[in-house]
Amino acid sequence: MQIMGLTSVASITVMVYLIALLVKATPLPNKWLPIICGITGGVLGVLAKFFMPQFPVSDIFDAVAVGIVSGLAATGVNEALKIRKK
Repeated sequence: MQIMGLTSVASITVMVYLIALLVKATPLPNKWLPIICGITGGVLGVLAKFFMPQFPVSDIFDAVAVGIVSGLAATGVNEALKIRKK
């Protein structure tokens, strides 16, 4: 995987993390955050496939999978930060 491809995948994680912070500021229960992050990541993965030529996938299913994993990684980052604060 090329460096630009890796950074485009990491950028999905960062964008989903920021969206999760926005969702946390709403009255929506936090139990929905992993689902929201996964769906948002999947959508961003598809958008990245079409708008970023260096995105490291060959078809739409791979784009959705990479996006979902990146979105769920944002949830993991959030949990790791919470644990570290304790």
